[in-house]
Amino acid sequence: MHISFSCIQEDKPGEKWKALFDRTWPHYKTWFLSEGAMARKGYLTSHSEFKRHMPELLPVYDQLVRLAGGGDLEGRFLSMYCPPAYMSGCSQVAWTKDSSSLIRNYDYSFKMFEGTMMYTNWLQPVIGVSDCTWGLLDGMNASGLAASLTFGGRKIVGPGFGIPVIIRYILEIAKTVEEGISILNRVPVHMAYNVTLIDATGNYSTIYLSPDRKPIIVNIPVATNHQMEVEWGDYASLTGTIERKRFLEEMVTSPYETEATMLSRFLHPPLYNTNFEKSFGTLYTIIYRVNALNIEVLWPNKHIFQSFDLYTENLVAPLETDIFN
Repeated sequence: MHISFSCIQEDKPGEKWKALFDRTWPHYKTWFLSEGAMARKGYLTSHSEFKRHMPELLPVYDQLVRLAGGGDLEGRFLSMYCPPAYMSGCSQVAWTKDSSSLIRNYDYSFKMFEGTMMYTNWLQPVIGVSDCTWGLLDGMNASGLAASLTFGGRKIVGPGFGIPVIIRYILEIAKTVEEGISILNRVPVHMAYNVTLIDATGNYSTIYLSPDRKPIIVNIPVATNHQMEVEWGDYASLTGTIERKRFLEEMVTSPYETEATMLSRFLHPPLYNTNFEKSFGTLYTIIYRVNALNIEVLWPNKHIFQSFDLYTENLVAPLETDIFN
């Protein structure tokens, strides 16, 4: 099995973003309409809710809709307001012992993976891994704030935004963990997710989000796929969320662990997963070094290094790996 991972840089939305949209839209359109068009909110509602909750990002959203063709369906999709439900695995840790960084594994179906890292300068410079063409699974801005998400392990679905666009919003306008938390306290999310934030001062936080209750802010550096307690037993057993969180907690408190050794832990079980038939395989490992402002994307036998000062595009020949065979 092969996956691709490309890196693009485009200061403002333009032809490179449009090429990404054109490539992925047929797949996203099928997903977006999987429950029928009437199951999704209308364009006027989607636009007004976006304007209400993320007004600073509205000009970028409007520009992307125009680039996508200006259609009603494209506009509804790009708002990411009340999208279909989706779940991922993932493990993440805010590391502060000998340096400050955010390390995570993204576990999901390879069939639904964009495989694109974007360096943009919309409201401020941001580098992150794209989802839904402009949302982010994880990322860092030039102010040294990094963020990543995991599914929160609850079946609840409610009115709110898909978490990738919220991660994008945080990294576009916030510079500190406190500012990121302020955003998460006011922007509604449509499913349960855990967000870990860390900034250049070494301050960190994990926030448990759900559409049916206020965010729960916990002063812990790790997150897997449950919140205060396990509420979805079958999913917890499938993903090993308890075991992964316990492992991360042990590693964080170990006096022998360093950033380098912790990073290597993510390339091996129990954090590294190969259950792709259940849409739970590790698609990439990534570290955001918030003081050095550089990023490393890793697989067991390959890696990509990027930074705000030196970013290499790879559009013609994307990285391919057969490590999952």
